[in-house]
Amino acid sequence: MSTPVPSTSSPISLPEQEFKADSYLSSLLRQCEAVKVVFNQEIAGWLQELRQIAAYGVAQQQLPEKKAEEWRFTDLSELLGIQFQAAGEVSIDSDAIAGLQLPETTQSCLVFVNGFYAPELSDVSGLPSGVFVGNLADLPTAQSYEVVKYLAQQEGAKEVFTALNTSGLRDVAIIWAAPNVVVETPIQLLFITALEANPSFTQPRTLIVAEKSSSLQIVEHYAAITTSGCSDYPQNRPYFTNSVTEIWVEENAEVNHTRNQRESGDGFQIGKTAIAQARASRYTCNEINLGAKLSRHNLEVDQTGEQTETRLNGLTMIGGKQLADTHSAIRLSKPFGSTDQLHKCILGDRARAVFNGKVFVPREAQQTNAAQLNRNLLLSDKAHVDTKPELQITADNVKCSHGATVSQLEPEEIFYLRSRGLNEADARHLLIDAFAAEILERIPIKSLRQRLSQCVACRTD
Repeated sequence: MSTPVPSTSSPISLPEQEFKADSYLSSLLRQCEAVKVVFNQEIAGWLQELRQIAAYGVAQQQLPEKKAEEWRFTDLSELLGIQFQAAGEVSIDSDAIAGLQLPETTQSCLVFVNGFYAPELSDVSGLPSGVFVGNLADLPTAQSYEVVKYLAQQEGAKEVFTALNTSGLRDVAIIWAAPNVVVETPIQLLFITALEANPSFTQPRTLIVAEKSSSLQIVEHYAAITTSGCSDYPQNRPYFTNSVTEIWVEENAEVNHTRNQRESGDGFQIGKTAIAQARASRYTCNEINLGAKLSRHNLEVDQTGEQTETRLNGLTMIGGKQLADTHSAIRLSKPFGSTDQLHKCILGDRARAVFNGKVFVPREAQQTNAAQLNRNLLLSDKAHVDTKPELQITADNVKCSHGATVSQLEPEEIFYLRSRGLNEADARHLLIDAFAAEILERIPIKSLRQRLSQCVACRTD
């Protein structure tokens, strides 16, 4: 096993004149400079160079504004009005996160607090041989030399928030399955922000590698707690989570990935999930967005081999003045690929949702089967959704479809249920539950399905 090597000085040192970014982005980048890291000795030099290159790239950019096409529905002005400080390392007890861990993952759970690996809270003793679940500093030597092929090598690595995460890389949550290893036990990645008095800034990073003919089932969970105990929605404590998850699904491998975003009501989250799929691989994403004042998830899939399957299931349920933005891009580059995407939004009060899904089918991707659908349910006259499903096709032998719907609860349906003995509130809840169930039923972990179903019921009150 590798010996961690502490950095003796910051690997990032850019002269002031190099900064072309706006002052706010420069401030975040300076926070990244101050990060103290512990590197795996085999790749310490490479990681330092990786951080510095990313920092230089960030310094040449600016934070996106509403006039940019990809951000025109997502206003970051409230985020920019808060000065965040890089979160420090804190200790919490196991009772603080007991309500966040799943019964199925008591011996397969990896915990990070404020971006720092918490080995005292983690337990991966229930996993079989052939799979590594841990942090970068503990990565075995064999994989240490291989990690340079995967970490920060996905498409979109230069995007401003992704590069900002790389520039502040302090550690990485790693799941690595060797060839032909089938891991039936779900693995939970628990990323916790421990809230304190000052607004905090964390940048979780995850690398998942499923080698040839392996299989993984993963739950990625984001939440916040107060330093005195666990709370899903602590009040008046703004914080910013900038997360990046990279997933490599090699030939004939399979990954079932559930991403559960339950940040607090005062949290801001911008997340990137980038997936590369090799020939005959299968990837499923079950995305759940319930928390955060403002959230943005960029989901990018590259099918790089033939006969590749991608399934994207999404549920966003928000209220109040929450804003949730989902941008997805699926790029097919070989024949006989398939993709099926269903994303649903349930909006109450003054909430606003954004969905922009793109599917790219170039000439090389013949015999492609691609379907995309965004369905939205508005529970209030003041709720709002901006939806834009897109297909860009240049191949001529494909089967592709896309669509979007926006609706409210139908009075006739409520009347029908009331005529069967339900009161109006129960009738509304039953219809909302049925709308969400189509996504929740696709989550493979029973306890998580039950918890999320309860969340749907509570949020419709």
